[in-house]
Parts: sequence; structure tokens; C-alpha cells
Amino acid sequence: MGESASPVPGPYTTVLVAVLKSPRDLKLAREQHWYRIPVSKLPTRAIGAPILAFYQPKAFGEERWAVRYYALAERWAEARRIDLLPNEPDHPNAHERYYQVWLGPMQALPHPIASRRWRRIAFIVTHWQRLLDAEAVEDLLHGSIWDESLWQAMRNLGYLAEHVLRELRGRFPPVERISHRGHEG
Repeated sequence: MGESASPVPGPYTTVLVAVLKSPRDLKLAREQHWYRIPVSKLPTRAIGAPILAFYQPKAFGEERWAVRYYALAERWAEARRIDLLPNEPDHPNAHERYYQVWLGPMQALPHPIASRRWRRIAFIVTHWQRLLDAEAVEDLLHGSIWDESLWQAMRNLGYLAEHVLRELRGRFPPVERISHRGHEG
């Protein structure tokens, strides 16, 4: 029997964008199918995310400052760093707790998501449709409180809010440009 296709994530499936600190981490994710995250650093809402996408910093040379790959998270477990990387017993975090996220095959995104400017990134929690629609890393970040409130309300109603927000933004000027002149007497 042939291999079954990977399940297609729903538009609102949570995606954790995490940093691959070095090419070695990319190699581990690709070849050994796991990624490590310090338990103390991960935002609570990201625990158990079913998809991980990976931001590549300066260490990746020509491929730096972009999200290029993702993988489905098959299982989350906890372990000490020394158990994950036994060849680094003297690392300052050797005895710290880490999540070991077991991954399916690494896959390339349809297009790289580059950062418009250099920025330090730890984690970004987003969703699948936003990841696919993003043209820049900044597009993965949450919007204003109003954008996010509208997004949550529309998500609860089952709409694909990103498209609706884009449509609305195209029809109405930003609040900053609305003139509030007094009556002339």
C-alpha cells in the first residue's frame, strides 16, 4: 500500500513559528525529525501546536531572516536538554527541561516569508491560513486590538477573517486619516 498524504490543516490550525538557531538544528529537524524548545520560554498558548514553521536567522547566510519550512508536529514530549543532546554535557542549560517535538517530514512553504527588516524573534503563534497568506514575517504578527477582536469574532462565526479584513481595509480609510473638523460658526 502507498504512503498516505499528509492531512491538510484547516485554516485556523495553530502554527508555532520557532527559530532554528543554526544549520545543525535544521539538519536535526530534517533528518531526525525533532525540534527542541525550552519549556520556560514557550508561550502557554503554543504548547501542543500541531504545526511548526521555522524562522532562519543570520546563521543561514543567503537564506537568513525568513520562514521557509514547516512540519506537522506528531508528538510533544518533555526531556532534559542533556538527554536530547548528550554530546553537550557542559552546556549552561544541560539540565533544563525542554519540549521535544517529534516532526513529520519538513516541507517547503509555497514561498519564503522574509522579514522586511531585521528583528529578533523568539516565537510567533499564528494560524495556517495566515502562514500561507503572509508575504512578510510582519504579516504573521497579530494586528491591533480591534483587528484581533474582529478576527476572534469572525473566527467564532467560521469566516475566513483575513480576507474579510483585507476587503474592509480597502474600502475604508485608516482611522488616522479621518478628519474631525468643528462646525464653522
